Amino acid sequence: MRYSFSRVTLRPIAIALVFISMASVIRADDKAADQGQSLFNGKDMTGWKFSNKQKELWKVVSSVSYDTKDPNNLQTMGDGSDGNGILFRAQHEEGYGANIYTEKTFGDCEVHVEFMIPKKANSGVYLMGEYEVQILSDVGVDPKKIGLHNTGAIYVTKAPSSVPLKPYGEWNTYDIVFQAPRFDANGKKTQNAKFISVVLNGVKVQENVDTPKPTGGQLSNNEKAKGPLMLQGDHGCVAFRNIRVKEIEAH
Repeated sequence: MRYSFSRVTLRPIAIALVFISMASVIRADDKAADQGQSLFNGKDMTGWKFSNKQKELWKVVSSVSYDTKDPNNLQTMGDGSDGNGILFRAQHEEGYGANIYTEKTFGDCEVHVEFMIPKKANSGVYLMGEYEVQILSDVGVDPKKIGLHNTGAIYVTKAPSSVPLKPYGEWNTYDIVFQAPRFDANGKKTQNAKFISVVLNGVKVQENVDTPKPTGGQLSNNEKAKGPLMLQGDHGCVAFRNIRVKEIEAH
């Protein structure tokens, strides 16, 4: 049987499809805004600074994977020219290298960052360049031996409740909610920095951790109302991607 549809019948359908398409775009924009601003453009180091020498150990690559021939290293391919690159800190025989930090500064914020490590890696995510959430090659650590230096620790301040790291060569995710220290009109600190929560691969490992001072290896040792996000690169091989910060209005 042959069916025919008039233009009058099709017009409401077409209009409805347009509205559905517009609603999808709006939802996508809202979702992107809700996730915060991206701090890495996927192509180069624009928007980032280096803390010291050996900055050449950092580069942008297209992909990383576990090096089965060298378990202390990650293999890389490409140069990130497609705009979907990864921040990579290469292995170095002496272990030293530069930390990198953002040109932008933040106070209260939510941070999302994904990282990959091989064995014998040591890195960290520093809020305001001063307060570190540790990254360490401690997959499968004995729960009874978890301490102030393990992944998920607020370094030398508070041990994580667990270390739910994925196997070496897989991507891990940190979601961090941070409250900056408070100061009065004269610049005197009235309230310590605080990690409201740290979630590692979907598992909350820290909650309401008062952080009275910089945790070591900090950028300036100068507590202030705002500071950059810093990624530690002076110890070993590590890769980062999907680095986002959403600022929170201070109360």
